Amino acid sequence: MNVITQPQAQPAVETRKRMPATPDEPTTLVEVFEYVARVHERSDTLNYKRDGRWVPISSDEMLRRARHIAAGLHSLGVRSGDRVAILSESRPEWTLTDAGCIFAGAIDVPIYPTLMPPQVRYILKDSGARVLVVADEAKLQEINSILAECPAVEHVVLIEKKSGHEAPGISLAELEIRGQTFAEEQPEVINKIAHQLKSDDLATIIYTSGTTGEPKGVMLTHANLVSNLIDSSGHLSFTLDDNALSVLPLSHVLERVAMYMYLYHGMAVYFGESLEKIGQNLREVKPTIFVGVPRIFEKIFARVKEKTAEKGRANVALLNWAVAIGKRYAKLTAGHQRVSPLLGLKHSIADMLVFSKMRDALGGRIRLLISGGAALPEELGYIYIGANLPIVQGYGLTETSPVITAGRVEDNRIGTVGKPIKNVAVRIASDGEIETRGPNVMRGYFNKPADTQAVFTEDGWFKTGDIGTIDEDGFLRITDRKKELFKTSGGKYISPQPIEQMIKGSSFVNQVVLIGAGRKFPAALIVPDWERLESYAQLKGIKASNHAELCKHPRIIDLFERQIAGLTTDLAQYERVKKVALLENELTIEGGELTPTLKVKRRVMDEKYRDVIDAIYDETHAWRSGAM
Repeated sequence: MNVITQPQAQPAVETRKRMPATPDEPTTLVEVFEYVARVHERSDTLNYKRDGRWVPISSDEMLRRARHIAAGLHSLGVRSGDRVAILSESRPEWTLTDAGCIFAGAIDVPIYPTLMPPQVRYILKDSGARVLVVADEAKLQEINSILAECPAVEHVVLIEKKSGHEAPGISLAELEIRGQTFAEEQPEVINKIAHQLKSDDLATIIYTSGTTGEPKGVMLTHANLVSNLIDSSGHLSFTLDDNALSVLPLSHVLERVAMYMYLYHGMAVYFGESLEKIGQNLREVKPTIFVGVPRIFEKIFARVKEKTAEKGRANVALLNWAVAIGKRYAKLTAGHQRVSPLLGLKHSIADMLVFSKMRDALGGRIRLLISGGAALPEELGYIYIGANLPIVQGYGLTETSPVITAGRVEDNRIGTVGKPIKNVAVRIASDGEIETRGPNVMRGYFNKPADTQAVFTEDGWFKTGDIGTIDEDGFLRITDRKKELFKTSGGKYISPQPIEQMIKGSSFVNQVVLIGAGRKFPAALIVPDWERLESYAQLKGIKASNHAELCKHPRIIDLFERQIAGLTTDLAQYERVKKVALLENELTIEGGELTPTLKVKRRVMDEKYRDVIDAIYDETHAWRSGAM
């Protein structure tokens, strides 16, 4: 059995525990926040946009407000071990409330603001949350109908509450005032509660996105999160000189722990306004560190292509030439191979004419891009590296707090998720499943002992549910989710993710989902890149009055089949896509096809597009098919 660890990792039988490397190293999140205020005193620790300008919150103010929130929660009757749910988009108050829960000894329960009321109800009831902290009155109104079914919720706190409105609950500002009064009257209470916390105490319960079943509450301790933030940021070489733009939801463990990493290293953190304003915020903030999911990096490059297309065909040709040169250069340098003088010269020209502008569009100071949450397409990785925008991929799960492995700029291998971070071990089981041990592995699933037992091996390793391999140099490569493997009616197992990544190599493809479980052959549901496809149709004189007509046009279907055939020549015959169906609308969180972390809900796709899928496999239907 293949096992890899990083140097200084503890023996496998002991990796559930981690001792501090130095006496000053924190062991609880309370100590992390106190360390930040004590060691990294600065005036702009947290920053947010208001009325067109960036407003800073100092490290001292952050700690003071966290303590007041903690005291306010205590005055509401919240005690150690009680659950407090947070339902809000990312903002400074999210981090302040998180810290307040920590100092109050409470266990916070993040809830994605994009979840539907029934999903919110499930989490509130399952967790038994006594307090619900919600973004504003509009969000409260959305879920108001389900609160009566959540009897454990005793108090509602609104982060934003318009003065004079009769909305139920109190505002966060009022909670802080209550807390300040309580702290003045009984100054030692919160301090005593906070410092009685132990590293093995629960810090949070984070519910999985439920791509294949009902969500499960992942119980993470202070030790889980603190060990991961220290060992991950050390692996990635974060420093005091870095600053970061935060755009992913703090409800997701990746961004949550990234936030702790930023703070622990004394960095200034800027809260992005929205995904739509990433470009503007990048140029304003000029971050050195940026953490995203592959979809964000795809969107950023797509925007580069759109802006280039607006400048005419000559500029498009120049971009395509530069990208081709950049990818060739990146593949050689990443593989530590010799770059010819001619290619080096071409790359320098491409950098001067194209890539420098691409870097400027991201603020001009990026030293590290970190991709997580899903597989980063290899071609996209080479494009960024070729543009002198170092990008590494990390891997982990909510259950592992989250980081298991990560690449490094100086030791990066595109197509892999790097090597294990310090104190974490990885092995591959006989059926190809990735298993791991370390101080980052969860305590278990809340209220689900049977499910907890099912994801651990007899010797205590956590079963990730992912399939992967470890190469001769110790790099981990993810090939698929174990539960996403499907079998055709001919008995052949197919791994959808690698094939989807190949298909996404087409510039005409925006999103793709491979289907074929129990069918004769695999097929693909594709959301086209409509701007690119419309330009192609115009160029080729293809007449269609709307997207629906384009989706069914024989020449357009033929285009996609040819594109896919050219990109998947290395696949076995039984793995090759035989038919495609084009979808008019992008897959979204709001539409139910994507999780809040932008992963495809395959079960939802099967149900929502049942008629389309049935038509693909109906031999009497008019769908064009490729070679069988």
